Amino acid sequence: MSTANNAIRGFATGLVAVVLALASAHAWSTEQAQQRRAGRDVRQETRQGARHTKQDCRAANQTSNAQCRQDKRNTKQGGRQAARDIKY
Repeated sequence: MSTANNAIRGFATGLVAVVLALASAHAWSTEQAQQRRAGRDVRQETRQGARHTKQDCRAANQTSNAQCRQDKRNTKQGGRQAARDIKY
C-alpha cells in the first residue's frame, strides 16, 4: 500500500511541477508579446514622426534634400533604439 501511495504522491508532485512550469512559461511569453507590441508601436510612431521631420525640413528649404534625408534617418534610428530598449 505504501508503494502505491508513494507512486501517487510522486505523480501528483510531478503534475504540479509541470503545471507550474507551463504557467510561468505562458506568463513570460505574454510579457514578451506585450514588449514586442510596444516596440512595434514606438517604431510606427517614429516612422510618422520621421516623415513629418523630412516634410518640415523640405518646407523650410534651409537645407539640402540630402540633409533632410539624413535627419529622417536619424529620427528613425532613435525610434529603433527606443524600441530595443523596451524589448531588451
